[in-house]
Amino acid sequence: MCHVIVTCRSMLWTLLSIVVAFAELIAFMSADWLVGKAKPLGSEETGGGAGGAREPYRPTLGLYGRCTRVSHMQISRRDTLCGPYAENFSEIASGFWQATAIFLAVGIMILCAVAFVSVFTMCVQSIMKKSIFNVCGLLQGIAGLFLILGLILYPAGWGCQKAVSYCGHYASAYQLGDCSLGWAFYTAIGGTALTFICAVFSAQAEIATSSDKVQEEIEEGKSLICLL
Repeated sequence: MCHVIVTCRSMLWTLLSIVVAFAELIAFMSADWLVGKAKPLGSEETGGGAGGAREPYRPTLGLYGRCTRVSHMQISRRDTLCGPYAENFSEIASGFWQATAIFLAVGIMILCAVAFVSVFTMCVQSIMKKSIFNVCGLLQGIAGLFLILGLILYPAGWGCQKAVSYCGHYASAYQLGDCSLGWAFYTAIGGTALTFICAVFSAQAEIATSSDKVQEEIEEGKSLICLL
């Protein structure tokens, strides 16, 4: 008989697992890892005449993508163009960024797999006498290590030619130059911290779903068990 067991701790762990996976995936795909130095967009560039106001903008650079402003003949029309600058893996600007992409991709794949499995833990709590919560928690810890390795290696690539073109000649490994860190980098760091929190919290989810109170309700013949 299938028992659907829902507790506050198990549900919170499931939601956090899903949020972490999506946060890391969005950060990985974003072009807002580095925010470049401000570049003026003035009348000389737009052809709008002497009355055109100079409006600075800051292009952004990601692991394999970038966003920049494209000027048209009309001063009122300025489009932001975003897309990958690398058509394949070998064209990623730095070997360190290639390694970062690999580590982050592995970590994110593990997190997405755990997030998918976590949805079914309401019905299935163990496989081959192994707690799914404990296995998923271990996988989240491993994913967190991959994410940390990727985030540590990422700043080592700030001295690549692509980063220098965005951040100025003072940019080098672990030196931002004229750039600043974008929201995607901070999201990746926050997601990594939450990954380890999820790994620890998985043990609490396992305890909650195997408590004496749950066992009592199972013995009473209940198939849907909801506990605070």
